[in-house]
Amino acid sequence: MEARGEKGTGTIGDILALRAQVRGAAAIITDGGVRDFSTVAAMDIPTYYANPHPAVLGRRHIPWDTDITIACGGATVQPGDIIVADADGILVIPPALAEDLADASLQQEREEAFIAQMVRQGHGVDGLYPMNAQWRARFEEQDAGKQS
Repeated sequence: MEARGEKGTGTIGDILALRAQVRGAAAIITDGGVRDFSTVAAMDIPTYYANPHPAVLGRRHIPWDTDITIACGGATVQPGDIIVADADGILVIPPALAEDLADASLQQEREEAFIAQMVRQGHGVDGLYPMNAQWRARFEEQDAGKQS
C-alpha cells in the first residue's frame, strides 16, 4: 500500500489485515504505519511496514484504487510485479527479469555456500570473498562436479 512515506497514521489495522488474509493475500506491505500492531503481528500473514502507529487513516490516507502503478518505500510497483520479502527487506521484481534473476540468485547461493564451506575449513576471506581468479577456478571445478 502506498502511503507516500506518511508515518503519522496507520494505513492498515487488524480488521483490514484480517480481510486481506481471508481474501488470500500473500503479505501486507506498506511504506506507512500499521495500527493494532500486536494483533496484526500475531496474524498468519507477513506484514512489512514503516512503523506501528495508533492513529486511524483520517484524512491523510484515503484508499481509492487497486491494480495501479504505485510508489511504495521509494520503489515503483506495477500490477503483476513479483514481490519477495523477508526480514532483510523487500524486492520488487518486474516479471520480465524474474527468470534471469532467479538463475543469478541460485548461482550466488552456490557461490556463497562454497565460500562458507571454505571459511569453516579455516580459510581467510581475503581473495575468497569476493572470489579472486584462483578461488573462482576452485569453485567452478567443485561446482561442475556437483552439477554432473
